[in-house]
Amino acid sequence: MKRRSLEDSDCPIARSLDRIGDWWSLLIVRDALLGKRRFGDFQKSLGLAKNILTTRLRKLVADGVMTLAPASDGSSYQEYVLTEKGRELLVTLVALRQWGERHLFAPGECDNFLVDAEHGEKLAPLRIAAKDGRPLRYDEVKLTSRPRSTGARRSPRKTSH
Repeated sequence: MKRRSLEDSDCPIARSLDRIGDWWSLLIVRDALLGKRRFGDFQKSLGLAKNILTTRLRKLVADGVMTLAPASDGSSYQEYVLTEKGRELLVTLVALRQWGERHLFAPGECDNFLVDAEHGEKLAPLRIAAKDGRPLRYDEVKLTSRPRSTGARRSPRKTSH
């Protein structure tokens, strides 16, 4: 059964998952955030078949998450570089990692952790905060709709693939 596209969904989570929600794409972004830039480095790290890696990298480039750039060492190779859009996925990946550390690992089982590069200290747990900085619990957050003028209909968003 073919997966249904969520690109026209009213839900930002659904649209986001439509673009970068498969695990290979997020793992490629993780590796890029850790400094990997070359096809071979991604393949070695992920153990992914070349055709699948090629497809995922092309989609990440087409969606503006990564871009192709000349190799930093001056060779004739090209490298995959995260765009600002791609770098903004750091928050998402940190949230997933912290959730996994809390719920999928026994205490002390995880051998590595994220630190502040300047001070070497472990990152604080991510939190949801109100605009004024107050921390919010899950039951203090609600979904609301923006007021729409009467008779106005939303036009479908055009996206590129």
